[in-house]
Amino acid sequence: MFEDTDESGGDNNVDEDFYAFLNVSKQATNDEITRAYKSMSKRLHPDKHMDPELKKEAEILFNKMKKAYDVLIDPHMRAIYDTIGTKGLETEGWALMEKKKSPQEIREEYERLTEGWALMEKKKSPQEIREEYERLVREKEERLLQQRTNPKGTISVQINATDLFDHYSDWEAVYYPSIEVSSMSISQSIDAPLTLKDTMTLSGSLTSHNGTGQGTVATSLRHVISAKTWTEVELAAGQGPVITLKGFRNFTKKMHSNCHILLHFSPIGIRPGLQCVLSRHLDKHLIGYITLKAGIQSCINTMVAWDSQRARVICSVQLGFPHCFLTTSYLHKLEENDTKLKVAVKAGTFGAVVEYGCETRLSKHSIIGASISIGVPSGVSLRLRLNRANQSYIFPILLSDELLPNAIFYGTVAPLISFYCLKTFIINPYNRRQSEKERERMRTQNKTKIVERRKEAESVIALMRELYARTVERETAKNGLLITRALYGNESVIQRFKDGEELLPLDEEAFDVMLPLQCLVNTDSTLTITDASKAQLPGFYDPCMGEDKKLFIRYKFNDNIHEILVDDNQSVNIPSKAHLQS
Repeated sequence: MFEDTDESGGDNNVDEDFYAFLNVSKQATNDEITRAYKSMSKRLHPDKHMDPELKKEAEILFNKMKKAYDVLIDPHMRAIYDTIGTKGLETEGWALMEKKKSPQEIREEYERLTEGWALMEKKKSPQEIREEYERLVREKEERLLQQRTNPKGTISVQINATDLFDHYSDWEAVYYPSIEVSSMSISQSIDAPLTLKDTMTLSGSLTSHNGTGQGTVATSLRHVISAKTWTEVELAAGQGPVITLKGFRNFTKKMHSNCHILLHFSPIGIRPGLQCVLSRHLDKHLIGYITLKAGIQSCINTMVAWDSQRARVICSVQLGFPHCFLTTSYLHKLEENDTKLKVAVKAGTFGAVVEYGCETRLSKHSIIGASISIGVPSGVSLRLRLNRANQSYIFPILLSDELLPNAIFYGTVAPLISFYCLKTFIINPYNRRQSEKERERMRTQNKTKIVERRKEAESVIALMRELYARTVERETAKNGLLITRALYGNESVIQRFKDGEELLPLDEEAFDVMLPLQCLVNTDSTLTITDASKAQLPGFYDPCMGEDKKLFIRYKFNDNIHEILVDDNQSVNIPSKAHLQS
């Protein structure tokens, strides 16, 4: 329920990272890539070894360097590699970037593989190709979900709990408050793609309020005319037949509109309805909306939404019948578990409401949230929500018809305490067990691969011994940068062995990387490693696959001892006074 692990096979975690192998960033220019390649080639060229076995190992390493360089230096190959990794260069027909293929042949192959989803313009850049491919992948994934008839639904249960805070109990020794379900609604829909451009949807809903119920069943057909336009017709039955015509049009990159025309056939005649929405991007983060509704409840609404990576602000004004109102809301986004904090104020002819709350992610597919609204004359209400995949469970709870301080206090504190207990005693232990199972699965699944990578790393280290001796001699002569201890892997293992000098046993989840790090020291007595996984560096491997890894370095510079412990994806720049040991 809480954490969804991938039980499929594969060894994606040991896929080659050409950037990390050459020790360059993903934003590196061609000149930076060329300099890194030439520097590594000079250090590890096969001609530097006379021993046949070492020369053979050096040729393997040199070919790997050449492959990484050839991919990253070619804009088109780099675009495909950045998008789908080495699999895009080797399997399933994605080897688009052969040297003999012209740009036109590449485009034609791309169009064939994307099955006509989009026509490539002749002047598409590698960046545009990458963005186009990512968009196509997302659309295809959405289509696959639809083809599995993945249902979407909402269950809402309205609870009246006013008796908890407002009751006549002065004369009673013991009082049991009455909590009742005042209404309930259930809606469900299933999408069934007919063709790449046509999708049929079947939906239904049931509502019960104070013992009176009603239901609706509907079916719709959506046709995609082009990448900018689609139309839809919907037929519904419940409180009389309803016909709805919908349309969407993308006028420009910054402006689009959708329109709904509704005809409701009731016993008193045909009741028409109209809703049109026009939206426009005003700048990078700002978008404006104008909504016009005509029918039983006619109104005009204008809204401006500012959305950035960390916050969202929405302001809306509505004029119409039966209500006119002004709404302002602020949502702050936290990085931890996709947590969002929200506060909103709404005032109009119906009264005024202040709402605040938060939501957070329980797992990859589950989000939980709670908000409390305080209004006049609506009172105090608590709203609980759980989203699981495409299913939503909503529980609006009316706590008080009046503004009672105890209802506000308990409505705010109770969800926080409940979530803390749920997270501490149920979710976190469950996730830890699942994580341990996943790590064990990965270790078992990739055991052979880990052994191979360790042997490769040991072979590379053997090739580096002469270079290591020269580097140590050079740095010793000028009192420069000397690596005295370096371990890579599980942090607890590193802490046990970092102060010793013995070699780590092979079964430990850490690896001695002193020699390959010393070989990376530049002639100016500096060492720089990019913010990528260190497991891909020459002479490294991943000794604890699926777990967080650290890199520990103890080094001497100007006869002073320095130490640093960094995360696997954290950059390294030494020497630094911040690492000096007192």
